[in-house]
Amino acid sequence: MLTHILGFPGIGKQRELKQALESFWSGRLSAQALSETCAALKKRHWEIQRNAGLDYVTTGDFSLYDRMLDTTLMLGAIPPRFAPCLAGSPLELYFSLARGDAGRDINALEMTKWFDTNYHYLVPEIDAKGLWTGSTPPVVEDTRQARELGFSPKPALIGPFTWLALAKSQGGALKWARLDEIAAAYARLMVKLSAHCDCIQIEEPVLCTELLPREAVKRFEGIYAVLNSACGDAKLMLTTYFGPLARNADLASASGCAVLHVDLARGGGQLESVLSSLPGDVALSLGLVDGRNIWKTEYAQAVPLIRKAVSALGQERVLLASSCSLLHCPVDLDGESSLPEHIKKRLAFAVQKCAELRDLRGIVEDGDAKALAENAAALKEAATHPDMRIASVRRRVSSVTPAMLARRSDYPARRIAQAWLRLPPLPTTTIGSFPQTDSIRKTRLAYKSGEMSEAEYTAAIRNEIKDCIEKQEELGLDVLVHGEAERNDMVEYFGQQLGGFCFTRNGWVQSYGSRCVKPPVIYGDVYRKATMTVDWIRYAQSLTSKPVKGMLTGPVTILCWSFVRDDLERSEVCKQIALAIRDETLDLEKAGVRVIQIDEAALREGMPLTAAEAEIYLRWAVEAFRLASSGVEDGTQIHTHMCYSEFNAILPWIARMDADVLSIESSRSGMELLDAFAEFRYPRGVGPGVYDIHSPRIPATEEMERLLRRALLHIPREQLWVNPDCGLKTRRWEEAWPALRNMVAAAERVRGLA
Repeated sequence: MLTHILGFPGIGKQRELKQALESFWSGRLSAQALSETCAALKKRHWEIQRNAGLDYVTTGDFSLYDRMLDTTLMLGAIPPRFAPCLAGSPLELYFSLARGDAGRDINALEMTKWFDTNYHYLVPEIDAKGLWTGSTPPVVEDTRQARELGFSPKPALIGPFTWLALAKSQGGALKWARLDEIAAAYARLMVKLSAHCDCIQIEEPVLCTELLPREAVKRFEGIYAVLNSACGDAKLMLTTYFGPLARNADLASASGCAVLHVDLARGGGQLESVLSSLPGDVALSLGLVDGRNIWKTEYAQAVPLIRKAVSALGQERVLLASSCSLLHCPVDLDGESSLPEHIKKRLAFAVQKCAELRDLRGIVEDGDAKALAENAAALKEAATHPDMRIASVRRRVSSVTPAMLARRSDYPARRIAQAWLRLPPLPTTTIGSFPQTDSIRKTRLAYKSGEMSEAEYTAAIRNEIKDCIEKQEELGLDVLVHGEAERNDMVEYFGQQLGGFCFTRNGWVQSYGSRCVKPPVIYGDVYRKATMTVDWIRYAQSLTSKPVKGMLTGPVTILCWSFVRDDLERSEVCKQIALAIRDETLDLEKAGVRVIQIDEAALREGMPLTAAEAEIYLRWAVEAFRLASSGVEDGTQIHTHMCYSEFNAILPWIARMDADVLSIESSRSGMELLDAFAEFRYPRGVGPGVYDIHSPRIPATEEMERLLRRALLHIPREQLWVNPDCGLKTRRWEEAWPALRNMVAAAERVRGLA
């Protein structure tokens, strides 16, 4: 049986790609040096795969920023607003699309979540008048080099139906009308790739969703006939992941591809139906090693599935693989010396997951009983550890009542009770974090390494908070924040103070571009050990007469942005977290903090890919937020924040969360989200973000004023808030200060005060 993975993390074990990119953007690294760093990382990752015993190494999985963007450039689908950037180098154009062009005042492509993951992709734009001039993508040269270096490459491409399904139509364009043009570009690419490989991975995760319109379904078999014919002697592997094929199983079977890959981690129940419908000449790739979590594969569960497939198809028609790309996992478990041993024994990062595929093949083909026994022993030891189950936590969860999920009064009564805030029309605020300066980072590092005492650390952070409050008062913001100087990450900060969590030293995962996160690990029952934010927020509130928001991360976001235990339903884990956040919310209120924001940036991201499963998820996710937020008095104002996902379809569910104020990302899309507010009358306060904080571009006052005036066409004046899209921790003060100054000026103009 052949073994392979769908992709390897590109960032590097020490985040070498992040460092190289940020040095290049700042002018400290040349384009040539950036290219050399990338080449070294690719070769290292190919060697890891070969040394693990994999038959193929994957090419085309490495990207300078985003693979969807790479595909967009391959097709030449450059939005007209980027025409001035075409005169520069290809690298300049690439990063202008990704990050915007501040000098030319051009917005970046919109960014949103890749299906139900925390990875962000850049959304293609299909313009009615766009003329596409494609280019040869790096995957061709990478595949040629891998072959030349003695590897067996398997290039990975995002498929045409997935790319087009996730693209946005602009200016009345009919995006599916461009399918033949797109297929021709893919066919030309297949011809080039087939000279250097014997298998091409073409990814269509859209087949695991309900996103394909009827016109696309009708064209699927014909388009894939074109692509298969262009492959020559190379095999085309139709690759699906993030769920079962379900309604699109017949499409996959009729694709004509030589190999079909299915995700058996997220779609574990589909093997029987896939085997029964698989054409007699098609091989099957089994996605058994979970590419979305860090727990070891349970060999005792995986092996029977392999044997079932082998019995039905024969060994020569079965491949063993990761469920999806390992992009969503940290790189290497080696060196994680600080983890509790009983937990570390259960973990597998990308390097280890490659080796798991070798083990699984050995168990089935060679009867490797030792690997099977060692795996079972490690999993059993972790499952019986006393940290895994805490009786008091389980009892508290079981005692949650419906009354704990509802505020004491409805919103109109709460609005009257919150009049003490004395806010002007269109009140201004920010989302929470302010720039994380070198001074802040050095302070945290000195404290963590023991070079700074707790008293010295507290004094230093208080100085940062004081400076942040003074800056906001000078800007004229209405509802202030403390700036989060004490927080390295909005989830990790809370996980460090909750029971049931542990942390890696180097478990970094790419979120987008150079942005990496280090998700906490939820291994046991969750509870709050002590207050987590009260002292910082209480101090910030003491410095000003204006309200200061208490800043909390919501239970769903903590869940989605962590590696979650796999022995308890996610809904139950989320309820445990919600009770811990409820305790913190009530303690903030007792401390005199009467505006509290509970961020649920990941609410949409965690939603399953089919409507039936999505409704189940949304029900318990909304209940978790209400459990965390509903214990406060009517006069305490609850905010929530969401960003970088498509929220239009779930606005009714967001409304059920019953937050007093919702702030939501919308600027990259030009306030398209407001169309949803026109169809659904949102009943409470809402702040659609008026500028994109993920770009260094500083929007003018007039631009934000136009966005606010457009917002007022759909949102009543008394409900509209003014805020950026997201927190400002990734920006420099030189960018954040003028942008916020312009934002406040725009709000004052629209209020009619200036």
